[in-house]
Amino acid sequence: MASTFKVQPTRMELIKLRRRIKMAKRGYELLKMKRDSLITEFRNLLEDAKRIMGTMAEKYEKAMQKLALAIAVDGIITVRSIALSRQCEPTFVMHRKNIMGVVVPVIKREEKIIKCCIEREYGVIGTTARIDEAVRAFEELVDSILEVAEIETTVRRLLEEIDRVKRRVNALEYRIIPGMEATAKFISFKLEEMDRENIIRLKKLKGKKAKRA
Repeated sequence: MASTFKVQPTRMELIKLRRRIKMAKRGYELLKMKRDSLITEFRNLLEDAKRIMGTMAEKYEKAMQKLALAIAVDGIITVRSIALSRQCEPTFVMHRKNIMGVVVPVIKREEKIIKCCIEREYGVIGTTARIDEAVRAFEELVDSILEVAEIETTVRRLLEEIDRVKRRVNALEYRIIPGMEATAKFISFKLEEMDRENIIRLKKLKGKKAKRA
């Protein structure tokens, strides 16, 4: 209430303040709608994130099992030589999309990560089906990791925006709007008080004039 006494208790100030209160309430309602929409979007995306991360975990377990089998049967030297022959790294381009005013990443693969045997750098002669299966399992894992990176970043940014909007909603609801309403109430009270004083002053003037007459 300390800020209440810093304003001039005039009718023009009261009119301007009421307009500001109306705009603040409108903004509050819009922010509430945005907050609720973001929370709904976040919950839907969270389900997808859980599914995608669960799939990545399964692919990791599968890849490690395939690798262990290849090492056990074909030998560590053979597996390492195949690994060293893989020179190409997965390439991708980062794009952006907008979700309720929040910019989130979209990962576009420039070339497919999961390849057939003849597209890989190592020759098919001299390798085994176990090694091919291990390589494919890790290709699938890398592809899944990129998918997780995309959705994880999206979830984090949505969460940050929800937190920011919540703070603004709470500030309007519990501090800004009540403060302005209290100020408007104070100005109204002061104006009514001034009106009463003016009426009393006019009555006294009329009384003095009547006595003189």
